[in-house]
Amino acid sequence: MTNQLPADHAFILAELKQRLTNHLNVIYPDADHESLSDNIIDAFWPGAPEKITSPDYLPDRSIWSQETTVLITYADTLLDKDQQPLKTLTQFLDRYLKDVITSVHILPFFPYSSDDGFAVMDYETVRPDLGDWQDVKAIGEEFQLMADLVVNHASSKSEWFKGFLAGDEKYNDFFFTANPSDNLSMVVRPRPSPLLTAFESEKDGEKYLWCTFGPDQVDFNFANPKVLIEFVKIMRLYLDNQVRIFRLDAVAYLWKEVGNESIHMPQTHEIIRLMRTLTDFSDEGVLLITETNVPNHENLTYFGNQNEAHLIYNFSLPPILIHALLTGKEYYLKKWLMELPPTQKGCAYFNFVAGHDGIGLRPATGIIDEQDLQQMIDTVISFGGAISTRSTGNGTERPYEMNISLFDALKGTVNGEDDLQKQRFLAAQTIMMALEGVPAFYIHSLLATPNDHEKFNKSGFKRCINRHQYDYNDLLTKLADDSSDQSYVMRELTRLIGIRTKQASFHPNAIQFTLHLPEGFFGFWRQSPNRTQDIFCITNLRDEDLVLPLHTLNMFSGVTWTDLLSDQVYENRDHEVIFKPYQSMWITNVSNPTI
Repeated sequence: MTNQLPADHAFILAELKQRLTNHLNVIYPDADHESLSDNIIDAFWPGAPEKITSPDYLPDRSIWSQETTVLITYADTLLDKDQQPLKTLTQFLDRYLKDVITSVHILPFFPYSSDDGFAVMDYETVRPDLGDWQDVKAIGEEFQLMADLVVNHASSKSEWFKGFLAGDEKYNDFFFTANPSDNLSMVVRPRPSPLLTAFESEKDGEKYLWCTFGPDQVDFNFANPKVLIEFVKIMRLYLDNQVRIFRLDAVAYLWKEVGNESIHMPQTHEIIRLMRTLTDFSDEGVLLITETNVPNHENLTYFGNQNEAHLIYNFSLPPILIHALLTGKEYYLKKWLMELPPTQKGCAYFNFVAGHDGIGLRPATGIIDEQDLQQMIDTVISFGGAISTRSTGNGTERPYEMNISLFDALKGTVNGEDDLQKQRFLAAQTIMMALEGVPAFYIHSLLATPNDHEKFNKSGFKRCINRHQYDYNDLLTKLADDSSDQSYVMRELTRLIGIRTKQASFHPNAIQFTLHLPEGFFGFWRQSPNRTQDIFCITNLRDEDLVLPLHTLNMFSGVTWTDLLSDQVYENRDHEVIFKPYQSMWITNVSNPTI
């Protein structure tokens, strides 16, 4: 930090250091905060402190809008034998989604040993079979790029962990150790595997390493400040390669201590606040999103007071929405939405119905009762799904997630399969993209991908059911066939996204109210920030026609109302509208407004 700075930059630097010191005092109360804050600044702005910009000096910029839409994909979901997958992904994006989505989340693209990328062996390298950093950077230059910061653990085969076992001083205390005799009964686990795994170290013999997610994923020891600094350096590397959204994977488990639950620890929240401070002082438009697959009230804490995550995954939405569509009952979905607090400025929900993992059940805790939850689980199993479990800490296991493709999860109702799969599936996506927040689509949702039991049977890994890999040329053939599920769903979803992005009322922070409608309907009212546009978003959750009297809506008299999805015009509030099974309507007073 020896660079001579102009007076205004010196003031900004002093402000940044003070904020970092405040964070470090909570995380590492006994550390040399002055030196540590300098090291963190050097790691995030190596040799370039003049690039530090005070949040107060940044122009007023909108970090998201109704146009913001995210695609979630693995780098190698699309395979072409003639080129590397990142180039194939780029071709697919350019051909089908360039004018549809704004952001791309590429799931871990680093060398790994297990868990489809989440047991990272080398954080600084792109897997050679996928491509290189230039391929990643090229996508980031066209789309807002999200990448995973796998902060909780690394592969047991990583060079970092090998150095730790070899006694390399650089990696001393880099990973979290404990003893089998320690009181670990309170630890909250997302997996049924043993918490501690024995490894042989060259210097100290047998050591027991804390492995929250399994024996190949060894947890870091963030009580060692060197670990934090290493991840700040990784953030800079990703930023230099056009990553602009950091997904903090499994961050709820980051800080652990023997004798307590070791989840949502105060130090964990403070480390996220420290990262938020770094992004706030950057002019690169950096966002943080926390991946915390936990009950809803716990998940909401990661917004902090507008000083932690910019975005949090709306993890309760998938199981509750799927339950509503499988049963035709809106009670839990409506109750959840009524209790969901609006976000503060600078924060937003990250809405999705399916992702690369299973459909989490913990976020439905306290919302869906046990009997109804079991009915949903049984239905999903009958549709070809599997159930993963977690340890409760008292020797028992409970369902943790449902492993199934979303398309097949909605192939029927609790009464069995039917011929309304596509309508039910599109209803789920239509509801999701109209809700307050930023909508995200797993690539397999855009492509109506069914269960991949072959991949599951080969790997023995339940999540592979929902991680199909397409032969790219075969996929192109399917997308060119108007009668295929892939073609139909892709066309319809891109049409809906195109409508959505033009509506000011679908700004991620636009006002939202829950509607009280007849049984079988689910609806909410969105209003644009300048209150010039209203949209009533209504869906029939049942496999039969339902009638909705328009007077149940708060529609102003003397105004022409239009369903954006069908172009049907309604001028009479006394009119009764017939909703076909799983039909949605976005009824608005103004089409294509300005904010």
